[in-house]
Amino acid sequence: MLRPQSMPTGERNVLRSNDSASLWNCTISPGWTQEEVNILRLALMKFGIGNWSKIVDSQCLIGKTVAQLNLQTQRMLGQQSTAEFASLHVDPLVIGKINSQKQGPHLKRKNNLIVNTGGKLSKEEKNKKIQENKKLYGLSPEIVQNIVLPTAKPASDSIIDMETELELLRSELLNVRGKIKNLVDKKNSEKEPKQPPASIFPGAT
Repeated sequence: MLRPQSMPTGERNVLRSNDSASLWNCTISPGWTQEEVNILRLALMKFGIGNWSKIVDSQCLIGKTVAQLNLQTQRMLGQQSTAEFASLHVDPLVIGKINSQKQGPHLKRKNNLIVNTGGKLSKEEKNKKIQENKKLYGLSPEIVQNIVLPTAKPASDSIIDMETELELLRSELLNVRGKIKNLVDKKNSEKEPKQPPASIFPGAT
């Protein structure tokens, strides 16, 4: 499996076979549902952009790796670099909408998403941008505190639920088959020719 070079090694950081080969091919990453994207949005607002360990530990998106969380966050923000939002409690979709409307001769896009073409920001430049973005997009502590994240079901619970549902379907199938058999038997019995009553006189034709 592939591993993003910008990420530390480990099971949480592995790109999986159903992840996108290209960062810029769609708004929602392959392997994500809209519900999962909505949960990630709330998690980013609650824990801050890039705080992957807190999101993973919250168990709101069981099974998602850090690489998957990072790629989907970039799509939501509408830009490649997330450094200028590091640890900020912001709504990524608000920033993504603003980025989608930006124009300019020096702005480079690929599939409508902003690509970072400049050099690497210095520590001072990055901190300055973070503070600017905090003023522009930062959520109030009250909003952050009131965000409630759903807890995803463990895989074992999902398997139990599927097995229970399967047993119910099997029971319904047997019931339907029984009804069909009864109807077929009844129809066949109605088609059978009735035997004439035996003559009370032996030998009579």
